[in-house]
Amino acid sequence: MWAMKTLQIVLAALLVLAVAAVVGIGRPEAAESAAEDPREGITVTGVGRVDTTPNEAQFSLGISSEATTAGGALSANAAQMRRLIAALKAAGVSAKDIQTQDMSVGPDYSERGEPEGFVASNTVSVRIRDLNRAGEILDAASRAGANNVSGPTLSRSNRDGLEAKALEDAVADARRRAEALARAAGVGIGQVTAISESTQSIGPEPLYRAALDSVAKAPVEPGTQEVQATVSVTFAIE
Repeated sequence: MWAMKTLQIVLAALLVLAVAAVVGIGRPEAAESAAEDPREGITVTGVGRVDTTPNEAQFSLGISSEATTAGGALSANAAQMRRLIAALKAAGVSAKDIQTQDMSVGPDYSERGEPEGFVASNTVSVRIRDLNRAGEILDAASRAGANNVSGPTLSRSNRDGLEAKALEDAVADARRRAEALARAAGVGIGQVTAISESTQSIGPEPLYRAALDSVAKAPVEPGTQEVQATVSVTFAIE
């Protein structure tokens, strides 16, 4: 009799556990999953634009030197580059704005493909912080022996401030878009729950690749550039 009562108690306990499993009692992971559900919201993309006039230019200036031996070509090239760098500094270019880009030496071939000595090349990147002096500085480089140029890459010195203004405008644009969507849906918007951004410059960047003496006196027209910021913003729904 005692054994039968014990069996009945065990069966009753098992039945309770089975019911609890079905209705979700004793399942904390279900509550945890519910708490992790993302909050509803409205996600929009806003764009901000700021027009600016570039005031700086970056050029690549190079010298190629020929000789009958590789060592001779390198030696001649090194002497010419020292003159070029000295001329750039004398023209007002800061040492921090002159940076070596590449150096090379190799065989020089005739039009028939026959080797006829060696050629050494050296190129420096030069940032001109006063765009109005670009022609003057390029002319000084030409007189110092530079025979190759590529550029300019135009930019604005206070870019950080322009990017900040474009971002502010982009966020304001995103809020206007979110408010329009909320009105159409008959809801309100609350706090920002997520935001991401990107910025870029859009505009013409003239590029010259030629013998330096042909462009040294050419004017450098800055034109305009557009600093554009794009943000993705999620607003909570209220």
